Amino acid sequence: MTVAAATPDDVEALTQLELESFPGESWTADYLRVAIDGQMPTIRVRSLRVAQEVVGYAIVSVVFEVAELQRVAVAPAYRRRGLARALVADVVSMAAAEGAERLLLEVAESNAAARALYASLGFVEIDRRERYYRDGATAVVLELDLHNVEHG
Repeated sequence: MTVAAATPDDVEALTQLELESFPGESWTADYLRVAIDGQMPTIRVRSLRVAQEVVGYAIVSVVFEVAELQRVAVAPAYRRRGLARALVADVVSMAAAEGAERLLLEVAESNAAARALYASLGFVEIDRRERYYRDGATAVVLELDLHNVEHG
């Protein structure tokens, strides 16, 4: 398993993962391509590969002292293997290395598995956003303090 900056060759796989993971709210191939090509200077796209196959990704925005995890997804056949944890750990380290002091994210209140993962990584709830998602679900806003994160 490796996590690294996404490349233009990853766009097709990332687009498919977007469609599977975020139906009705997925980013387009063109949008992903622009982000990967560096035309959105605050956006970082990270690909997770297993045996050279892209099976997960994370998208994070880093703006000065605040980073926001916008997306994290793993292909259904690869879930429950610690890959999402590896992606989030990569994002945490990268954001801290870029000078971010905190990492924010929103997660659906009903997504118990993701909420448990984030809690185990030290994220704490700081807010809620009622009717945040298209289906009317509430988002829980989580934060991780990056001041004590080791980075290279």
